[in-house]
Amino acid sequence: MLDSVKNIGERLENASAAIELLESGEDKNLLEELKEDQGTAEKELEELEEKAMLGDKYDIYPAVMNIHPGAGGTESADWAEMLFRMYSRWIEKKGFSYRITDKQSGDEAGIKNITFTISGKNAFGLLKSEKGIHRLVRISPFDSSKRRHTSFTSVDIIPLVEDDIDIQINKEDLRIETYRASGAGGQHVNVTDSAVRITHLPTNTIVQCQDERSQLLNRQTAMQILRSKLLELEEQIKQKEIDKLRGEKKDIGWGNQVRSYVMMPYQMVKDHRSQVEIGDIQSVLDGNIDPLIRGFLEKKLATE
Repeated sequence: MLDSVKNIGERLENASAAIELLESGEDKNLLEELKEDQGTAEKELEELEEKAMLGDKYDIYPAVMNIHPGAGGTESADWAEMLFRMYSRWIEKKGFSYRITDKQSGDEAGIKNITFTISGKNAFGLLKSEKGIHRLVRISPFDSSKRRHTSFTSVDIIPLVEDDIDIQINKEDLRIETYRASGAGGQHVNVTDSAVRITHLPTNTIVQCQDERSQLLNRQTAMQILRSKLLELEEQIKQKEIDKLRGEKKDIGWGNQVRSYVMMPYQMVKDHRSQVEIGDIQSVLDGNIDPLIRGFLEKKLATE
């Protein structure tokens, strides 16, 4: 990291010297060199800042995201689907990839629940900013009286752990069930019990996978997600002990939103942790959430 800081410093010194020379007379070659040094320094600085903000143990891992609507029926289910669209657009813009492992469609519209894995550089480190309650205020398209509605959706995010993480799971603690998958997939979905549900009995942790075309692959994916969830439980227990010693209380409860998306009577997206505000809500819903992610990470770094 010290070498990176030194390189940036040298480039800025070169740029400063070039500016002084340019002030005495225009030189196209020198101007191009100045632009190149400035661009390289900015890129190196961004990479250095990212390293500083994404230094936690599991930041480099892929991620598992779950989106679950709160009370509110179709309205909340639609908001959950809007959030999934927002994240899928962001994933595409970043050049990442995602795979849906479990999805339950809403009765009329939207989704009741969706779980998907995200792969890409620092996927978990970036998306950990999204964990919590997301609040939407808008004129409901499902209300014939055109009244304003408030909807809440929970977003959960955990690192997708690899085999090198030691999590002990006893076979006796598992209940494994198979069932017929639902949704897209053609005839295969309707005629085979390929979907898998695994319950970890001591913690009542439940994971499901119906994405793969074989029961074996679904079982493998479900076990990997289960290991990830049990790791998170261990980390939460450790954190609670630390908070107890510090005398702190950190709780993300239902209704304690981390971010609000207001479409009516004004347009604004506000992150309540970093205080970052964006007026162009449609841009955010189209996946442009990097300023919100960065604001969260900068705030987190500043308070550590």
